[in-house]
Order: sequence, then structure tokens, then C-alpha cells
Amino acid sequence: MNALPQGPLIAWYGDDFTGSAATMEALSFAGLPAALFFDVPKPEQLARFPGLRGIGIAGIARSKPPGWMRDHLPPIFAALGATGAPLIHYKICSTFDSSPSTGSIGTAIEVGLAAFGNGWVPLITAAPAIHRYQAFGNLFATVGGTGYRLDRHPTMSRHPVTPMHEADLGRHLAPQTDVPSGVVDFVAMKRGEGDAALARRRGEGARIVSLDIVDQETLAEAGRLVWEHREPRQFVVGSQGIDYALIAHWQARGLIPVVETPPVAPRAAHVVAVSGSCSPVTDEQIAWAEAHGFGGIRLDPTAAVDERRWQDEMERGVTRALRVLSEGHDPVVFTARGPDDASVPALRTAVQAAGVSADAVNERIGDGLGRILDRVMRTAGIDRGIIAGGDTSSHAALALGVYALTALAATVPGAALCRAHSDDPAHRRLELALKGGQMGRADYFGGIKAGGRAISATA
Repeated sequence: MNALPQGPLIAWYGDDFTGSAATMEALSFAGLPAALFFDVPKPEQLARFPGLRGIGIAGIARSKPPGWMRDHLPPIFAALGATGAPLIHYKICSTFDSSPSTGSIGTAIEVGLAAFGNGWVPLITAAPAIHRYQAFGNLFATVGGTGYRLDRHPTMSRHPVTPMHEADLGRHLAPQTDVPSGVVDFVAMKRGEGDAALARRRGEGARIVSLDIVDQETLAEAGRLVWEHREPRQFVVGSQGIDYALIAHWQARGLIPVVETPPVAPRAAHVVAVSGSCSPVTDEQIAWAEAHGFGGIRLDPTAAVDERRWQDEMERGVTRALRVLSEGHDPVVFTARGPDDASVPALRTAVQAAGVSADAVNERIGDGLGRILDRVMRTAGIDRGIIAGGDTSSHAALALGVYALTALAATVPGAALCRAHSDDPAHRRLELALKGGQMGRADYFGGIKAGGRAISATA
């Protein structure tokens, strides 16, 4: 084919909000207009975004049990299929966050196969642009320039909800589904034997085929394998690596031009940030922010085991954030400073003592941080906000009353500054950055305030 099909190319559902936005930015900054909706878009909402090549729906499946997924994913997949896009993408985190009981990728694959009936499901998790690599089916990620197998990763190996005890994605996936899987490894790709390896894996009975990616060459080759071997309404599963791979292939074939300069936005007078992340990366970013004029505000997450106590804690957060702004600084409201923060075991103990659901408490925390952000921005007339933490972003973004995001300015891959679209006049100029716990450099908060310039200039 000498041209891409007309209309939407990819329709996706993200199992959390930060990941959903990462797909939207990857497409947008490659010159393929995309919009991310917070629910199945209404026809009149879609009509406001003519010429879309990517249509996404942000979700919260990463924090939900398999029963919830089996109930809620089929109508969403039906809506994605109705867009006419040749690729239907179930977007997962690049650190494969999942377990048999929470955010099961295996369950999502089973639901997707039932919906679309494909003979195979491509699985791409690695993405060199965000320092994720896969070799012989094992996933690696870097922290501070040091690479770790995911089961030895300083954060993911002890994630509070979905700890990674196995870097071999096929082995990690096996307790989640009986659908057989296989791997096309990077050696076959580099030898020009990717097609033969894919045929071999499928001949052996694999329906989930994971594609290694270690560099730009294997990235483009993975994209080629997906695109050239796609079936009608091909269901694909993976991180934004799916989109990076397809873009790399399309660019290599001259189907789309290479966009050299990513966009930036004007510098903001003030920015408001909230964080529910326990990641050491976010801890480093909060520390940088406090050292560069931001005001850190710690909330007690154990208060969230009781709705009334949490309301009081939220009020305290709003009051302190407005005080920080009145003093000429930018507030960063957070519930933890890394995985070793005393609040992490304290929250676990409080949840057990109260006999309440950990999922319900985490949802209350995320929703509360979103409500704090909303009130502070409305009261102070500020239009730019940051939400840090994948699960936090899912719940906090819903509390802001927006229905869609489009990419506005590049910062680091996977954590762009976005334009928020709302029918609320108070939020008609709202700008949001949704950042997963592992994403971004130390100066991320400052870079968002600067509209992408601080990070773009030094990345």
C-alpha cells in the first residue's frame, strides 16, 4: 500500500488515564491528530474534533478486578470498533502493571478476542523512547540511567498493588489467562526472519504474540509485523510502544513525514500539582520542585479510611495550597514521598484496622486529590495543573469535569501537557499534565510550568 487508510487509524482504551494520554500524544506529535475522551464520546463531542486519526477512551481497568472488566469492557470495545479504525488498541502500562486479581491483562485479552475474533493478538510493551526494552520476552526498564529487569526494578518489584515478581511477560501473563502466548525475539527481527518467526509461533498455537524491541530497528520491525499481518479490526495490546512502533514503520515507508520539532506552550505564571504516587521518580521530582520555589504540602492518606476525616484533610490541603499561592509559590500536594515513605505501610495498616476495601480507599484518595486540584485552580484562577501517579490520575482527572484531552506541548515522552476540553466556562482554558509514577526527569514540574521548554531544551 502506498497510502494509509482514510479516517481513524487507531482507536484505543487505556487502562489508566496517564497511559491513555501517552497514546494520544504519541500520535499527535507524529502529525496524526488524536483526542482522548473520558467516556464513550457522544456524536456531538466527536464532531468538535474533525479529521481525527486516533480516538481514545481513558479508563480505570488497571485498578479493577476481572469481573468488572468482563462487565465494562465489551461495550467500550464495541464503541471502539464502531469508529472503523483498522486497529483497536487496549493500552496498558509500559511496566505491565497487572495481576490475576487487579488490572488483569489476560482478562482484557480474552474479552478483546471475544469481541473481535482475531486469530492473533500482537503484544508490544517495550518502547525505547521511555527507556523500556524487551529481550527474549523479558521486560527491562531504566531508573536514573541504570537498567533493571522488571522483577528487580526498585519500584515495580515492590509496587503496593501489582508487584512484578516475573520479568518474563509470558510467565507473568500465564496465571491471568489460558490463551497461549509466544515471542518473536529481536534476533529473528534483526536477521530479517520476523515473518517466519511469527508464522512459527502462530503455527505452534500461540494467539498472543509478544514482540521484542531493543532499539529503533526492532521498533520499526515490530510495527511492520503488526501492520502487514493485521486482520480486519485487529485487536492489539500494549503500551504506547504499539504507537511508537507503528509510527516508526509508517515513517520508514514514507507513509507519514517525520516531525522534527515538537510543540511547546507559553510559560505559566503558576501551576498546581497533586500527587498520589509512591514512585522514587516522583519523590525526586517533588524534591526538585521544593528546592526550586514550589511549596510542598503533605496530606495524611490514612485519613481516607474514613470519609469525614478525609473531607477534613482535603479542606486542609485546599487551604494550605491557596496560602502557598498567595505567597507567590506553586503548590505540590502529595500523599507519599517514594516507596520507603512511612505513609505507605501506615496506610496499609489503617486499611486493615478499619476493615475497609483498599481499592475504595485508593479511589477516595485519587478523587480527593482531583477535587483539591479543581477547587484550588477555580479559586485562584489558574489554568495549568499536574496530576502525578497512574492510578491517581484516573480518579483525579474525573473529578475535574472535563470530557476530552488533546496534546498541547511535548515535555518527555508519555507525560505531555494537554489541552482539557470542558463545557464548564471556568475550565475553558484548562491545561493538564498526567504523569505516571515512573515518568519524567527531576525537573518535570518546572518543565510543565515552562510549557515544555525546560525539559525539551535539555532532554
